[in-house]
Amino acid sequence: MVKRIPILFLSLITAPIYAEMKVNMPLGVTPLSHDIYWLHMTIFWICVGIGVIVFGALIYSLIKFRKSKGRIAEDFHEHTLIEIIWAVIPFLILIGMAIPATKVLIRMDNTEDADLTVKITGYQWRWKYEYLDQGISYFSNLATPANQLNNKAPKNKWYLLEVDHPLVVPTHKKIRILVTSNDVIHSWWVTELGIKRDAIPGYIHETWARIEKPGIYRGQCAELCGVNHGFMPIVVEAVSPMQFAEWVKQQTQGKVTFNTDVKLTLSKKELMGRGETAYDTYCAICHKPEGTGMPPAFPALKGDKILTGKPGDEIAIVLNGKAGTAMQAFKNQLSNEDLAAIITYIRNAWGNDDKNKQGPHAGELVQPEDIALAR
Repeated sequence: MVKRIPILFLSLITAPIYAEMKVNMPLGVTPLSHDIYWLHMTIFWICVGIGVIVFGALIYSLIKFRKSKGRIAEDFHEHTLIEIIWAVIPFLILIGMAIPATKVLIRMDNTEDADLTVKITGYQWRWKYEYLDQGISYFSNLATPANQLNNKAPKNKWYLLEVDHPLVVPTHKKIRILVTSNDVIHSWWVTELGIKRDAIPGYIHETWARIEKPGIYRGQCAELCGVNHGFMPIVVEAVSPMQFAEWVKQQTQGKVTFNTDVKLTLSKKELMGRGETAYDTYCAICHKPEGTGMPPAFPALKGDKILTGKPGDEIAIVLNGKAGTAMQAFKNQLSNEDLAAIITYIRNAWGNDDKNKQGPHAGELVQPEDIALAR
């Protein structure tokens, strides 16, 4: 009885975990997800039937013809009819399974007559969405606050499954989806849409979806793509066609451009406030909120000589990336204002602005016009 108490206690405290367990795949909200689900269930019940017959015959034979009842094993080497039967029956079963599976696979690849085309590009570690017909493109980043990632704040319901900009699509429209990658292999996976497509550099994989129910559907990268693989979630927001048209109008009017003629000056307070927010979104995953990094892959920004010297070298690295490292180019990802704010923030945070220790250029501000000129 003493040994059972800890087990009972463990069962009680882990009951909420068991309540969240899902044994089967979801039915989903697209025709493809429905096809996949019913194909899965068909194959499942075929396997159940085979299991019942095989294990039923095995258990019956073990009990009925056991040695303790005086049974003596038959002495025979082969039986032609039995061998034909157990070769033909599995063959017929496989053919019966292959026919519906082939139909589903063919339908999955049929992207004709699409109402909308979206190109999805995987980056370390974010997604880029491009609406090829509407001329809209943006990046989707993890929106979970850095304090939650570092266990300094309670985790919310959608921890690691929330983004700043979801993929917005209309319901009841055929959406052609093109998936590729900018760096390493990723995989765009949303179970309720019945979609899992590998994103491979230099290749474009196609699929499609027609979402039948408005709502928010979440997924994740399903391919181990580096140290922050677990920090690139997917959020798809399905809205009515009317709402989607309004969203497209808003995005087109507020489209971000990288104009090299921008001459904009911000105060240090504005740069630091905007920079801290942008740093937490785009940089903190690799370089940590405290700027300590994860050497050698992601060097510390605290006390870094490049950050405490003249801003030119740092601007070039942020814009163009650094070859042979995981530092990617942000030239076409962020606006001049955001880039200037991030660089200003990291030049003034964690003691990098101490001129006595870091030198005469420590803490210098970088303005949007500096980024525009560097472009």
